[in-house]
Amino acid sequence: MSVNYSISELARELDVTTRAIRFYEEQGLLAPERRGQERIYSPKDLVTLKLILRGKRIGFSLAECKELIELYDPSGGNRKQLEAFMSKIAERRLQLAQQLLDIEQMQLELDTAEERCLAALAEAPH
Repeated sequence: MSVNYSISELARELDVTTRAIRFYEEQGLLAPERRGQERIYSPKDLVTLKLILRGKRIGFSLAECKELIELYDPSGGNRKQLEAFMSKIAERRLQLAQQLLDIEQMQLELDTAEERCLAALAEAPH
């Protein structure tokens, strides 16, 4: 028998808010079964939510997370999903490398501005 989760159980399991889970549901990323007003989440929903949270941690947008999740094909394996994931990882690495260069450049500009201010302060009368 598979384990199902209420929204509060799922939230506790993954340390997220119920509001976040409802947001992901509104975005079409989760589709729990309904029993009246109660949402019933399956183990698949748990895995999907784990993938969303992992994707967000490494800087993927919700659209990118959704794209990767939709590529999963239980009958044909997950090769397409993994290849797309590898491509997104490479893109993210390039973005981070550019951000790192931008930060380093900004630090150099701050160093220059600081040196100029210190020199001007040293020459200014008290």
